[in-house]
Amino acid sequence: MNKQIDWMRRMLLPLVTLLFLVINISLGSVPIPFSSIIDVFIGGDVKDSWELIIWHFRLPKALTALLVGVALSVSGLQMQTLFRNPLAGPFVLGISSGASLGVALVIFSFSIFGITLSQIVGGSWLMIIAASLGASLVLLVVLLAAQRVKDSMSLLIVGLMFGSITGAIVSVMQFYSSDEQIQMFLIWTFGSLGGLAWDELYVLGGMVVVGLSLNLLLLKPLNALLLGERYAQSMGVNLKLTRWLIIISTSLLAGGVTAFCGPIAFVGLAVPHMARLLFTTSNHVKLLPAVIWIGAIVMLFCDIVAQLPGSEQVLPINAMTSLIGAPIVIWIIVRKRNMNNQLS
Repeated sequence: MNKQIDWMRRMLLPLVTLLFLVINISLGSVPIPFSSIIDVFIGGDVKDSWELIIWHFRLPKALTALLVGVALSVSGLQMQTLFRNPLAGPFVLGISSGASLGVALVIFSFSIFGITLSQIVGGSWLMIIAASLGASLVLLVVLLAAQRVKDSMSLLIVGLMFGSITGAIVSVMQFYSSDEQIQMFLIWTFGSLGGLAWDELYVLGGMVVVGLSLNLLLLKPLNALLLGERYAQSMGVNLKLTRWLIIISTSLLAGGVTAFCGPIAFVGLAVPHMARLLFTTSNHVKLLPAVIWIGAIVMLFCDIVAQLPGSEQVLPINAMTSLIGAPIVIWIIVRKRNMNNQLS
């Protein structure tokens, strides 16, 4: 009976994802009839302005939400398993802080010379490259630390400390910056799903595919790590190699999302718990597809709510994920007296 229920749930998740994807595309400041949206995809006769809106704004935005939800959820699952900590998220290694440092350096440095990003050709790519370099720098330091430390808990502390250092540098830079510079950086920290063109979306999609491919190679080692590093070693798991692959995979997934969309909170923390709760399993072979679908659904739902249906205003996506994700985590903590039971 339980297997039938799990099977029905797994069949339902893709359908719910498709439904939310359609709803997401149908919403916006310009009302477009649903029949016209269908005509756009099947090559029917519709207004040129509607076709432009669907293909160049709404569809890339919906696909970005889907990719972000998948990437953050899978990276969060990996971090919670590696550190055996139910409150570990995709940014515990300081990747997000490193990306923030790269963006801050670009914004504040160009502003010193009186130049704004809008005046620079390819300014959006410059922000993406800066965020990627900042995240990569922190990744390199964490990888070097992973060779030295013997246990994952020490690695977690190292990652948190590097995140604190980069955050402190950004704070100092903000202290000596103008209000306009601080506002520009603050807007970036709100996160955004609607700023990606198709060429940028292809790059983000490629990073997510590579990160997920690495995760597929790690399913058995991740299951072994649930029972501790000593048990994993006794099962023949190469801990150093596994750590490296997990860190690289998480950096591609979470770092790519941060570089292209800004920091987006709580999705990577909440979704793995939702998947465990829904399917009552800690087996990564079963958890991974559940986390992928639920992550996509949660992110699409957050984006739908952020668009304020019936209004022309759009709320910051980072605020929506926090408002929705934080209560879920609190509820799970209250419901589970010992959250560590979920990781065993």
